[in-house]
Amino acid sequence: MSAPPPFGPEFKAALRDLMLWRRDVRRFRTDPLPDADVARLIDLACVAPSVGNSQPWRFVLVESEPCRRAARESFARANRAALDGYDGESRALYARLKLEGLHAAPVHLAVFADEATGRGAGLGRQTMPETLRYSVVGAIHHLWLAARAEGIGVGWISILEPGVVTRALSVPVGWALVAYLCLGWPVEEHLDPELERAGWQARATPSGFILRR
Repeated sequence: MSAPPPFGPEFKAALRDLMLWRRDVRRFRTDPLPDADVARLIDLACVAPSVGNSQPWRFVLVESEPCRRAARESFARANRAALDGYDGESRALYARLKLEGLHAAPVHLAVFADEATGRGAGLGRQTMPETLRYSVVGAIHHLWLAARAEGIGVGWISILEPGVVTRALSVPVGWALVAYLCLGWPVEEHLDPELERAGWQARATPSGFILRR
């Protein structure tokens, strides 16, 4: 049995900095991202834990213009619908927010959960089948931190129509869209979240999420 490497104080401090500096990037440079960098990030995503060792993550590199255009048009429709849900100052602020990097980001990566997978034989998800998607989110978080460590930015576009994007990408039946990611070199670096900087909402303190029973 091999021993784990030591994780000393310097590593722990660097890990904390990595987590704090992990930002949802919306402003990308158009410089190409090397294929080897993308492959390395996906490799690291695939070492994430998964329910029953099911490894349900499936990655689609969205490279063709028709598929990218479908994603951009889907965002535009979903964003207009979201805007209509706000009034007054909230509506005006929402309209000013930068919520995607679909036009500039050199890499578009759609991440799916294969809900028809036979891997894992259903272990651990009989009562919580949604853990398949949770496992994919864990893989995305691995990818995100690995990207941040290399100075690569990641943006998660959630203002999309999942069915429309899924059909546009012609993926196998049983794949459920979990995330549409933009990857590339960020135009700017900042520690505070984009929405906090824009005045949408400040971050809450951790104590606000803890209950004791």
